[in-house]
Amino acid sequence: MSATHEPSDADRSFAERERASLAELFDEVGPDAKTLCGVWSTRDLAAHLVLREGHPAAIGIVVPQLSGWTSSQQQKIAATPFAAVVERFRHGPPLVSPLRLPGVDAAANTFEFFVHHEDVRRAREAWDARDLPDADQRLLLHHLTKRVRMYVRRSPVPVRLDAEGFGSISVGNTDLSSAVTLTGKPTELVLYLHGRGQQAHVEVEGSADSLDRWRQVRLAV
Repeated sequence: MSATHEPSDADRSFAERERASLAELFDEVGPDAKTLCGVWSTRDLAAHLVLREGHPAAIGIVVPQLSGWTSSQQQKIAATPFAAVVERFRHGPPLVSPLRLPGVDAAANTFEFFVHHEDVRRAREAWDARDLPDADQRLLLHHLTKRVRMYVRRSPVPVRLDAEGFGSISVGNTDLSSAVTLTGKPTELVLYLHGRGQQAHVEVEGSADSLDRWRQVRLAV
């Protein structure tokens, strides 16, 4: 009888690898560790991830009128044993979840798992930025290219993203003197545009007036 094949990193998508790594980190730090998600502990974050993938109340994440239901159901999940919640997250969404459809996992979870993985890593007193392979950096930039207009839609000035050797993205006429430039690796730009600017290694350049206007933009997804 042949041995059961265990998927290697080469067999798994970036989102799948980030899921596995985040689950391992949850195991390591326990339920009460801080995160970069406001007042949420790792218990709350793990419950959010499980609810998002397999509970009807997840609709309240995008429909504000139902956010109270979402919050109450998330609290119920968080009240269950942490190890069990982490295992539910580790094994992925239920078989009937739309997130099981081909292509949906990468679209929905590439940023979700990467950002939340860093939310736990970078909330600790001592952390180092991960040096991800170039292929993963390019993948993150690819997804960022498709979504960047959503992230900077409130910007009153043109925005250029310089991804340090991986390319650049411009939104608006960045030849204008009013433009701002964000420089960093794709990993750092993703975190910055998800509202993690204080923990992201991104340099922001522009005129004094442009920078003042840019700092008024609320970056959060």
